[in-house]
Amino acid sequence: MEHKKIMLGVRLILEGIGEDVLREGLLDTPQRVVKMYEEVCNGYKQDAKKHLSKVFKVEDNEMIVEKDIHFHSLCEHHMMPFFGKVHIGYIPNGKVVGLSKLARTVEVYARRLQLQERLTNQVADALMEHLDAKGAIVMIEGEHLCMTMRGVKKVGSKTVTLVKRGDFKEDQERANAFLQVIKE
Repeated sequence: MEHKKIMLGVRLILEGIGEDVLREGLLDTPQRVVKMYEEVCNGYKQDAKKHLSKVFKVEDNEMIVEKDIHFHSLCEHHMMPFFGKVHIGYIPNGKVVGLSKLARTVEVYARRLQLQERLTNQVADALMEHLDAKGAIVMIEGEHLCMTMRGVKKVGSKTVTLVKRGDFKEDQERANAFLQVIKE
């Protein structure tokens, strides 16, 4: 991350909206924004493969679901937050991953400038690729501040995205079972 560029950009934005960059409350704002972006955009430095490589052998290849994984991200269109819950299901192919690794995989992709649609696909594709899963299904329910704070201003509206891979795409009953589990 190029700290000087971010700090200059923040100063230019502050000046552009009519603020005094030398005002006491704003003196350290550029440095604070740098630290914030280091934290909320640290997914660029991570690889889902690292989190999904520690696996355990299993003989049972039934569906595994981790639901209500809270996330936050920044939309790439306005650089405003969106947040919500991710629900993940997968069918193992003889190996499973620790449950915390599913949440970490979400974080890898959520902590980048993002589209919810892309985020949903990236998580499902990572499970298929790095776990060699028989199937993956990912549903994200997100609230986008670019819709609630500005523009149309529809507070409380949610965007829902769903992607299915492998067995979930081929077997609607299995996909329905996942949807039933996340409703409970």
